[in-house]
Amino acid sequence: MIRQLREILRPDQILTEIEDLIPYGFDGTAMLKERAQAVVFPETTEEVAAVVKVAGQTKTPVVTRGSGTGLSGGSIPVKNGIVICLVKMDRILEIDTKNLTLTAEAGVVTQAIDDAAAREGLIYPPDPGSMKISTIGGNVANNSGGLRGLKYGVTRNYVMGMEVVLANGEIAWLGNKCVKDVAGYSLKDLFIGSEGTLGIVTKILLRLLPRPEARKTILATFNDIEQAAQTVSDIIAAKIIPCTLEFLDQTTIRCVEDFAKIGLPTEAKALLLMESDGPSSVVEAEAASMQAIATNNQALSLRVAANSDEAVQLATARRSAFSALARIRPTTILEDVTVPRSKLAAAVRFIESIAQKHNLQIANFGHMGDGNLHPTFLTNERDPEEIHRVELALHEIFEYTIEAGGTITGEHGVGLAKKAHLPDQFADASYSLLQHVKRSLDPENLLNPGKLFDL
Repeated sequence: MIRQLREILRPDQILTEIEDLIPYGFDGTAMLKERAQAVVFPETTEEVAAVVKVAGQTKTPVVTRGSGTGLSGGSIPVKNGIVICLVKMDRILEIDTKNLTLTAEAGVVTQAIDDAAAREGLIYPPDPGSMKISTIGGNVANNSGGLRGLKYGVTRNYVMGMEVVLANGEIAWLGNKCVKDVAGYSLKDLFIGSEGTLGIVTKILLRLLPRPEARKTILATFNDIEQAAQTVSDIIAAKIIPCTLEFLDQTTIRCVEDFAKIGLPTEAKALLLMESDGPSSVVEAEAASMQAIATNNQALSLRVAANSDEAVQLATARRSAFSALARIRPTTILEDVTVPRSKLAAAVRFIESIAQKHNLQIANFGHMGDGNLHPTFLTNERDPEEIHRVELALHEIFEYTIEAGGTITGEHGVGLAKKAHLPDQFADASYSLLQHVKRSLDPENLLNPGKLFDL
């Protein structure tokens, strides 16, 4: 296999030495690692296709990787397999201001896409917390969300087309720049969120929007989660859809403040980061309404960002939650569950009770506006007894989430970390349907095998 790879790629595009392979043996997921036989860095779609053909001829499993920020173990290598790392395919190929689209290779960093759009007065809305590091290919593979998801949606809502290398090495283009297109199955949607198990996305055609004229950011603190949750419910009931509606519990507030030092009130039990964007008059009205609603729900304090720099500072503090929490204990397990918004407060209380039941330290934050919570376990993987309690707690949280009509993952994906729980959510013929799709597109089971489910 390695000999064949050396026939199609330059020496500097292939890693085979053990010490060179180690950094590509893990991603952002705690306690998961494996070593591949080779890591390759293709620079064109044709090179990706050639590597996939070698994998098919030699029956070698393939795992595709971007920046390795994933939190479900989706890019963990398969032993003796090939890792196809797409970070060198990092060109923005076109910005079409007439059709409001951008075409990029899979290795372009997400922040670079929004920056390029901004230079044209446009915006690429999906903004995962890792947007300064993660690649657009990884975002598509996991259908990533972000802080702006409540108003703007997730990655799927902005993918108009893509180039995909199939399991047999053939190259397919799916989609186009048309606003309407119902010709045939929506095949591009099949690959979005497929976690690299059906094909390798090499280029993406993205939809852009006009950049909002104005933005206002508000920080509200509360004495308990019920008040914060009721504030969210009242904002939505008032027919206000904020750009951002984020939640932090007290543990997260204190860790973020210690990390970022921006003056967060550490005595608060809950914090909401609320942001409105759009025409100036609309933003002013929405911001005033949200402040009034928070006040009616006994907010301890309200802080309005004085300018764009302070607004960015507040948003950055929220984005730093994972990094801030990771400083507390040796192992940080960032989870990702979503429940209907009406059940958010109950879900937060349940997670708090689970922490007490199993004597664990669990911080909680997330996208309260769309029901997406990130219970974060602060633990130590070198303590088997404690990790066992973590596993019991996770199982109970997933069970509760499904019973509440929620999902075991809102934006991180299933990968290795959650595949054991997927049958609980797909309890009918839908689970076998997933496997039928996989077998149809990857009959040899060589593309990211063992992720999502086992065949």
